[in-house]
Amino acid sequence: MRVCTEIYKSSAETYIKQNKGKPMWRQGRRRRRGRRGRFPKPVTLGMTPPITGLTPNPARNLAPIFIDVAELEAFRLVDLEGLSQEEAGTKMGISRGTIWRLLQSARRKTAQALTEGRPLQIV
Repeated sequence: MRVCTEIYKSSAETYIKQNKGKPMWRQGRRRRRGRRGRFPKPVTLGMTPPITGLTPNPARNLAPIFIDVAELEAFRLVDLEGLSQEEAGTKMGISRGTIWRLLQSARRKTAQALTEGRPLQIV
C-alpha cells in the first residue's frame, strides 16, 4: 500500500513539474462556465443575425442587455417560425430542456429591454 501511494505521489509531482506547476484538471483548452463540470455542447445555428443590437429611439445612457446568439436562435425558431420546442431542439442539436431554458432567458431579456427602454446587444 505504501509503495503504491509513493509511486502515485512521485508520478503526480513529475507531471506537475513538466506542466509548469498546473494540475491535470487545469490543462484543458476549452473554457467552461464556472469552475468544473461538462464542456458546453455546441449549438447549430440556422443563420447568423444580420444586426448586432437594437437601441431605443429616444436613446438614453442605460446599461445594455446582452442576449446570446443561441437564445436568439431558439427565440426565432419557436416564436417566429412556430416550431415546437422538440423540433427546435432537433434542429439546433440540443435537448428540449435546453431550448426551454434558452427561450425563458430570451423572453425575459427582450421584455426587460422593451419595458425599461434599454439597448439590446447580441453577443
